[in-house]
Amino acid sequence: MIRAIAILAAALAASIASGPAAAQAGSYPAKAIRFIVPFAPGGSADTIGRLLAQEMAKSLAQPVLVDNRPGGGGTIGVDAVAKAAPDGHTIGIAATGALAINVTLMKLPYDPLKDLAPVSKLADIPMVIVAHPASGIDSVKDLIARAKAKPGSLAYGTTGIGSAMHLSGEMLKSITGVELVHIGYKGSAPAVVDVVAGQIPIAIVDLTSALPHVRSGRIKALATLGAQRTVTAPDLPTMAEAGVPGFDAVGWFGIVAPGGTPRDAIRKLNGEINRIMQLPEIREKSLAAGAEPATGSAEEFGALIAAEIPKWGQAVRTSGAKAN
Repeated sequence: MIRAIAILAAALAASIASGPAAAQAGSYPAKAIRFIVPFAPGGSADTIGRLLAQEMAKSLAQPVLVDNRPGGGGTIGVDAVAKAAPDGHTIGIAATGALAINVTLMKLPYDPLKDLAPVSKLADIPMVIVAHPASGIDSVKDLIARAKAKPGSLAYGTTGIGSAMHLSGEMLKSITGVELVHIGYKGSAPAVVDVVAGQIPIAIVDLTSALPHVRSGRIKALATLGAQRTVTAPDLPTMAEAGVPGFDAVGWFGIVAPGGTPRDAIRKLNGEINRIMQLPEIREKSLAAGAEPATGSAEEFGALIAAEIPKWGQAVRTSGAKAN
């Protein structure tokens, strides 16, 4: 009898000890999730972030509150994520700039590989080289030939110094040995406008900004910059197909959490994000916002970040770009 009581007592003690932990693990999220978006409202990342937040709130049965923290090329918002409590109740969007380019471009208040936990990639932002129809540049080979014939005479517009578009141009210069003159604009739209007007012969911009003008014939798309053809414009060749083998430059963004966030929380968030981004209506709205859904595991996103830091870092060093 005494032995039976002892066994029962031990089992009860084990149950009590494990109960809170089990309840805690199974009840995540236990409160509202703060979702930091390091950009002003209205852009593609903000649009997709809000779509994602709405769907997550439904399935996780907790509010998901969008907190816009623009500035510093996305680093202000990402730093807020890095310094938040690592309990799974703060997450944020982070893009190529804040996680890869800016590591070399500026002194960051966080280490992307140590202070942040990758959760999931969200989407790719395809880029494209476009030219004015009257420029005589009808292909990437034409562009390279023109630049080599008259070094330093061919200008290209982008979204500004240190942007993925600018550094893609630097990659092109490095790989092909051409000399191009960079002209920075405050966004893809004004760069496209100047190509349409014939003020500059070529530009490297996001595909969504250029596509309406490409389809109307006002500008010509030479190639997209990623290794694979895009979902949005599958008829356009890649740079490799256009004559520059190995060229691969794609903007992207994903979800990160503070470093040290419990793995169970990361796994749950990753599963929800992957599920939501595959919903037909979310996919359609993402594509309309210029972002091609591209999810995967947390480990895959972490590997992408680690690989992109040296790639973009080399482009920053080659360009001599400095943060404004």
